[in-house]
Amino acid sequence: MSSRIKTFGIIALLGFIAGIIAQLVINYFIPWLVESLPALSNITQYIGAGIAGAIIAIILIIIWAYLTGNKNNRHY
Repeated sequence: MSSRIKTFGIIALLGFIAGIIAQLVINYFIPWLVESLPALSNITQYIGAGIAGAIIAIILIIIWAYLTGNKNNRHY
């Protein structure tokens, strides 16, 4: 299997896992946020989705950079 297909497969798998994590975060975070800040109940879904998306995007970029980085420059 070529390295390009492996990379696409890993990114697809990470995206799938990120979607599951985002759904779980939103299911538990939004009800708590609505109870804590009832005035924001109309936009809490968007706030939750934005926060979850930002966190997941950062994690995915860190993982991608680590997996595709130059292995000779790593300091342990």
